[in-house]
Amino acid sequence: MADLVALFTSIGLSEQKANETLKNEQLSSALKDAITQAQKLLGSKNVDKTMGTLLYSMVSRLRDLNHLAFFTDYIVKRKITTDLQLSAALDYVKGHPQGPLDVKAFETACGVGVIVGPEQIEDAVELIIRKHKQQLLVERYRFNMGLLMGEARAALKWADGKILKNEVDMQVLHLLGPKTEADLEKKPKAAKPKPVENNKKEEKKDTVNGEVKQEVKSLMEQLRGEALKFHKPGENYKTEGYVVTPNTMRLLKEHLEITGGQVRSRFPPEPNGILHIGHAKAINFNFGYAKANNGICFLRYDDTNPEKEEEKYFTGIKDMVEWLGYEPYAITHASDNFGQLYELAVELIRRGHAYVCHQRGEELKGHNVPPSPWRDRPVEESLVLFERMKKGMFAEGDATLRMKMVMEDGKMDPVAYRIKYTPHHRTGDTWCIYPTYDYTHCLCDSIEHITHSLCTKEFQARRSSYFWLCNALDVYCPVQWEYGRLNLTYTVVSKRKIIKLVETGVVRDWDDPRLFTLTALRRRGFPPQSINNFCARVGVTVSQTTMEPHLLEACVRDVLNETAPRVMAVLEPLKVIITNLPASAQTEIHVPDFPADESKGGHVVPFTKTIFIEQGDFREVMEKGYKRLTPDQPVGLRHAGYVISVQCVIKDASGKVVELEVSCTSSDCAEKPKAFIHWVSEPLKCEVRLYERLFKHKNPEDSSEVPAGFLSDINPNSLQVISALIDRSVSKAKVFDKFQFERVGYFSVDPDSTADKLVFNRTVTLKEDPGKI
Repeated sequence: MADLVALFTSIGLSEQKANETLKNEQLSSALKDAITQAQKLLGSKNVDKTMGTLLYSMVSRLRDLNHLAFFTDYIVKRKITTDLQLSAALDYVKGHPQGPLDVKAFETACGVGVIVGPEQIEDAVELIIRKHKQQLLVERYRFNMGLLMGEARAALKWADGKILKNEVDMQVLHLLGPKTEADLEKKPKAAKPKPVENNKKEEKKDTVNGEVKQEVKSLMEQLRGEALKFHKPGENYKTEGYVVTPNTMRLLKEHLEITGGQVRSRFPPEPNGILHIGHAKAINFNFGYAKANNGICFLRYDDTNPEKEEEKYFTGIKDMVEWLGYEPYAITHASDNFGQLYELAVELIRRGHAYVCHQRGEELKGHNVPPSPWRDRPVEESLVLFERMKKGMFAEGDATLRMKMVMEDGKMDPVAYRIKYTPHHRTGDTWCIYPTYDYTHCLCDSIEHITHSLCTKEFQARRSSYFWLCNALDVYCPVQWEYGRLNLTYTVVSKRKIIKLVETGVVRDWDDPRLFTLTALRRRGFPPQSINNFCARVGVTVSQTTMEPHLLEACVRDVLNETAPRVMAVLEPLKVIITNLPASAQTEIHVPDFPADESKGGHVVPFTKTIFIEQGDFREVMEKGYKRLTPDQPVGLRHAGYVISVQCVIKDASGKVVELEVSCTSSDCAEKPKAFIHWVSEPLKCEVRLYERLFKHKNPEDSSEVPAGFLSDINPNSLQVISALIDRSVSKAKVFDKFQFERVGYFSVDPDSTADKLVFNRTVTLKEDPGKI
């Protein structure tokens, strides 16, 4: 170890950098080989710092170490002398992964042998200065000198950067002379309007709440931009970490012939539970990326675990994808490929890359698992045993098929097939061995010719096995790209924990509106576009993101404000008799569906002698700041054109106010009231369900925050069911229809509604309660 540190510091690395390099076994081995070769070529152990820096940069960026000796030779012989040349050389090799390199084309691409002398530099810079002379004389040192350097670099690509900059600085000084005090003053920045299309966010005034909000680029725009960071179809080999084999270019050519260069992605959920808010990001990312780039996306069920799969999950997943507005190019199943996957497993054994093992499942758990004693068993023996596994001649757990490879997280020889005597949802009793995710996923991607296998960050540890397996079988190898998963506070999304909530009766089912499954959000009344907008607001991030629920609720309000018609409903009714109206009096009042834009239509409600208002809109005793109805303070009735004044307060035996007698005056004649309240007349009775957060703490799964476990953290007030009154205009409302109850909140019709009684779920309040945040 000390010898390697000394070797690395001898080429100019700091001791800290040398020790960091030693932590990466592959990098340190490659650097040692490069230095050793350089010393042999030089006939000396003295590798100067400039050469050492290039060698280190080369080994840390070179993907195919078969080119190590080639690059080292060019660096030692001073054919590659700058980082610019090295970058060009690495790019050339990356773009030509197969066959012998065309040396002449390679050297042209990275400027080998090109000598840019001082006179050339001086002449080129002089032409550039002359071109910008008038502007330089006016702006002096406030001129953008980077423009001069950019043009100089374009004219003399392989010139030494330092010499080039010195020449530019010298000629500018010669033209303008030394800087004056005026030159040293800071240039005032001109305010420039930000164009909407070029900024991820811009401020936009919320016309309802008067709050300043930020408008976010659509997900389509973000994903089109993100495409620049991804490889193009057929250029998989340009991706960092992609392993090129002698068959890669042929397989990529065949792939392009099949797909026509089309972007292909897939959304591959396990059909063993209901999708949640985190899956919404995955759906938007996979389907959205394909759509943004004129491609296609498959919905592929990863149905390799028959014990936990049910028809309702298959149906529920499809429904949620379509609910979010996406249509799969095709719906496929991992089980569609069971026959082909089995044949590929046999081929993997034949090639010496897999073996049948008899270690029990409990022996394979944890870290530092002992190597299998059956790892080196003969190929023919594994072939016979695997066939016996298929025929049901072993008990569950007695044998597995394991792949001979080490994953990035250190897990050795992952299982490819295990025995399960459980009928499959689609294939029945045909199979008693089932492939694992580690084996199935990349091969199904290959079979469907996926170009971009997008998955969450926790699968990064499987990227190397993904590439390894495709290459071990010589099949088309897609590229896996990872992105950060989306989490929310105040909830759990684990399937096991949601089942526990259902079994213990905390929630009714997977679609209980207090959960953050997609079916629950739909039932609560969240519009699908609000969830898509939320995903866009989160952005296409690589890091894991944990968001507050109120940010999602804000997206819901933005959509419902534009789409949910207004109606009047009273949640806590107080009866009001208008004494100066005759008993038979009835007027029809026109109420606009969207008061801010009455052209969108409206509805009619009756106005009679008896109306109902919210109990909270009346106080018997006037308090400072209270603007609604009191015995001494009249109030207006929304949309009715009347102002009411209290004449008599009627109470029950306990002293509770149960009825008001009031008189009404036309608002045209009365003094303008301080407030207008909502009301109903001849209303319908309905059930209203008011929801709060299910958990009391932000992180109910965190033992340090909730020591007794998530079931001990339930908010007892998370659901309140009340009987309310609503105007008759909603009598024909259908399930999932959405309304704004004026001054109350946004509500959606629940599937429990019947012909005799409507049930409404409160989706969100009109404004976020500051106490929640």
